Amino acid sequence: MLTERHLEIFVALAEEEHFGAAAQRVGITQPPLSQGLRRLEALLGVRLFERKRGVFLTEEGALLLPHARRALAALAELRETGAREHADGRRLRLGLAPEVPAPLAADVAAAPVRAGDRARISTVTAPTASLLSDVASGRLDLAVVRHPSVLHGLAAGQVILLPTWILTPAGSATPAGSTGPDRSADSGGAARAGGAAGADDATEAGGAVVRRLPVAVRPRGEAPAAHDLFVDTLASRGRRVETVVVADERAGLALVAAGQAVLVTADETLTASRVERRRATDPPLPLRLRVVWNPRRSGAASEDPAATARLLEDALAEGAAR
Repeated sequence: MLTERHLEIFVALAEEEHFGAAAQRVGITQPPLSQGLRRLEALLGVRLFERKRGVFLTEEGALLLPHARRALAALAELRETGAREHADGRRLRLGLAPEVPAPLAADVAAAPVRAGDRARISTVTAPTASLLSDVASGRLDLAVVRHPSVLHGLAAGQVILLPTWILTPAGSATPAGSTGPDRSADSGGAARAGGAAGADDATEAGGAVVRRLPVAVRPRGEAPAAHDLFVDTLASRGRRVETVVVADERAGLALVAAGQAVLVTADETLTASRVERRRATDPPLPLRLRVVWNPRRSGAASEDPAATARLLEDALAEGAAR
């Protein structure tokens, strides 16, 4: 079996080019070093060194040396990481939906520590569907997800409503599904919640052709129920809702700046030149969030997940009130 000591012998002999010096560096005598080298060469099936008139790497040895160094470095990193984890003690693993604004996400993640929890906090950002799966499997202790969601036995706290803003290209009006026309260019064939874009969307207003812009949304699969509620709320005005799928809010903002979409966001800092912002109030389009955890895994990383969830909820509620 290949061991770390075999690799240490290989690297030491390659760098020292002397059996005695290599043995001293590894901390063994020369006979065990020679035996270890022969064993390594047998395991690899190649000759690593030429032993005539000194000790020199063969062509095969020179090719394998970088791999041996990387393997030793990885083992050292593994030990160091394990030592840090042991020294740091308990870890609290939190998941955050990407729709949570960055400043608020930081306050939420810091809430347990600020309340006196001595756990080391680690956070991941992932779509709601992925977070629910990770909490159920134990890869995460708690997560802030979009509501509504199918919880499949997970416990959940109260629903927190974050206010949102509608971002539109400068000079346009409101998105599909809300009141007021949008003066904009053709959306270029974006996907439609109620069908493809068509000429029937165009009307005459003050002599100008008016065409509604699509709403930039993340993929439905990331949070199906929350996505459907959002689109249904827009459609409650009796108009067809046109959407265009984007990877994240930065991509959505780029479309807004280009005059090709509108975006609804809870991030009060998200903007760009030639982009207008207004509160989403007609209809209200709050970002609905909940903290979830797995009650069957209580007592592992979080001593009281329900109590920790309340701390996260308080941080969310404070953010919503600001």
